[in-house]
Amino acid sequence: MLGSLTFYRRILNERVFNPDILPISTPGAKRDLPAVEETPHKLPPIGHGLAGVMAGCTVSFIAAPVEHIKARLQIQYASTKAQRLYQGPIDCGKKIYTKHGLRGIYHGLYATLLFRSFFFFWWGSYDVFTSALTAHTSLSTPAINFWAGGLSAQVFWLTSYPSDVVKQRIMTDPLGPDRRFSRWRDAAKAVWRENGWKGYWRGFVPCFLRAFPANAMALLAFEGVMRALP
Repeated sequence: MLGSLTFYRRILNERVFNPDILPISTPGAKRDLPAVEETPHKLPPIGHGLAGVMAGCTVSFIAAPVEHIKARLQIQYASTKAQRLYQGPIDCGKKIYTKHGLRGIYHGLYATLLFRSFFFFWWGSYDVFTSALTAHTSLSTPAINFWAGGLSAQVFWLTSYPSDVVKQRIMTDPLGPDRRFSRWRDAAKAVWRENGWKGYWRGFVPCFLRAFPANAMALLAFEGVMRALP
């Protein structure tokens, strides 16, 4: 996902937000341009947010089948393997494909696309936090990556968690004639009927607590690798 994010950031910066600025690596760039013109302008927060949405949509076509299979396996509560419908992820994928085809494998894709559209808030806020920490603190660059990565991940989960709950309901909905939710809003209404507004936030606290350290370290590592590349 981070690879596609970097790609979309560059495309949006060079083609949408700063199309008149020639990057240094562009063949044929004029050598007599002022120094300020040779440095690509910074992508604004909204550009980072849009790049996040585009990266989220791209990765959804890989993530949706994986998350679907994972969700099916997680609701198998039988104590022994013999009593379980699926013996593992490969067996689960094979059985779903055999009975329901590719459409069955991609069950929940639209819910995944909606959930990952909230990457706008993740990567938009990551840029905001990075800029604020750079301007108002004396933290090192890796420390800024760490704090901005953790805080922005928490912004993401604060905005996206209800849609993730609905997505999980859709992905664990029976396939075939026993299917309960034909539309996203049907699953959202079911959550409301069963538990009210609290249903959309069930399990939020452990997810929120995990988000900071996991994503802070991920962004620290990613940005470090990007800086080390030639």
